[in-house]
Amino acid sequence: MTMSWRPQYRSSKFRNVYGKVANREHCFDGIPITKNVHDNHFCAVNAKFLAIVTESAGGGSFLVIPLEQTGRIEPNYPKVCGHQGNVLDIKWNPFIENIIASCSEDTSVRIWEIPEGGLKQNMTEAVLELFGHSRRVGLVEWHPTTNNILFSAGYDYKVLIWNLDIGEPVKMIDCHTDVILCMSFNTDGSLLSTTCKDKKLRVIEPRSGKVLQEASCKNHRVNRVVFLGNVKRLLTTGVSRWNTRQIALWDQEDLAMPLIEEEIDGLSGLLFPFYDADTHMLYLAGKGDGNIRYYEISTEKPYLNYLMEFRSPAPQKGLGVMPKYGLDVSACEVFRFYKLVTLKGLIEPISMIVPRRSETYQEDIYPMTPGIEPALTPDEWLSGMNRDPVLMSLKEGYKKASKVVFKAPIREKKSVVVNGIDLLENVPPRTENELLRMFFRQQDEIRRLKDELSQKDIRIRQLQLELKNLRNSPKNN
Repeated sequence: MTMSWRPQYRSSKFRNVYGKVANREHCFDGIPITKNVHDNHFCAVNAKFLAIVTESAGGGSFLVIPLEQTGRIEPNYPKVCGHQGNVLDIKWNPFIENIIASCSEDTSVRIWEIPEGGLKQNMTEAVLELFGHSRRVGLVEWHPTTNNILFSAGYDYKVLIWNLDIGEPVKMIDCHTDVILCMSFNTDGSLLSTTCKDKKLRVIEPRSGKVLQEASCKNHRVNRVVFLGNVKRLLTTGVSRWNTRQIALWDQEDLAMPLIEEEIDGLSGLLFPFYDADTHMLYLAGKGDGNIRYYEISTEKPYLNYLMEFRSPAPQKGLGVMPKYGLDVSACEVFRFYKLVTLKGLIEPISMIVPRRSETYQEDIYPMTPGIEPALTPDEWLSGMNRDPVLMSLKEGYKKASKVVFKAPIREKKSVVVNGIDLLENVPPRTENELLRMFFRQQDEIRRLKDELSQKDIRIRQLQLELKNLRNSPKNN
């Protein structure tokens, strides 16, 4: 379905936003981007580092590259490679810039501390290794206002909430009946919305695990969901019953029917939605094609106002998004993608620019925005407190956060009890790599025990001989 210009919206200050691709020397090249077909972005970016999940033999790994280190990346560039299975998702801590979370097919979630200036050698030791899921872990999300609270969604259909101050899961959300496809928070993190393979869209109170609203999308599949800032709306992307890509807008307090549904095109790849609450702009990026459509969201009908489309012949596998404080305000840049082009092993920055002639700071397109100070501690949030994000002005540019080291020690979990259930009881081995490792470990252990036994056999024989000799010695006759 084609969408026409809507004349009443021509006054929008974002009507002429355009996408500008970085010059080749400002791209990242020669990266063995993962070939995994999992529907994630495989990429995370902040104002210091770019992280990309890579193709690797035996275990899972990802690259972390300082943002200024553009150009060709050497094949032997150091990696973060402590996982025993493919890495499925990575996310930077929004409040501590050198801390990144990863999750993997090996059923673990790991927290890594990247040294200043990036890696000089392979990193295999995580700051925290979090064991609680019984199957692979597909998604991780940091809480938007609280420091050290992390959510993980596994193929065991559970969402675990981790308090990283103690390195333990403190809550479990157990309302899904199939694999969770996407998690999104509202502005203050008091609500969590999920899409699931069971064709249901849910709004959940995360601390109690209570489902507040639920939509059964029998006629179409919902893949992705995003909260639209403070307007109490949700936007989903999915596939209609006629196999066309579509988007739907929902009232978060009543999911009985979508407010609007709009068909986009007949292509087959997933539509990734990105929402910028500061500009009220929604970006829709197609997986497997090179297009990014963008819209302005309004509170009155028609709610969704089509602006323009950025087109590129190079298909995207995933996209990282720069946090607001990392943008170039002098260039009137309002959004920046990092596009993964698998075939070329290329990461390409795409800046969304508001065309303006003025050299001064444009306050109307840069309102106060969530910064890098948390609003709550884990204990405050867990006790039931909600607080809006701590806002910052982009006028002064951002101050880099001080380096924080996690308090919780690494320890292999023998049992993880949440809601009275031991999550790790009777957990089967998970990946082929892990099975092989266990096999070789057990073989080594058997060999060691056999050696010990044969040593003991020899020692027993020696002692028996000594005893015999003592008995037969002349003194005893």
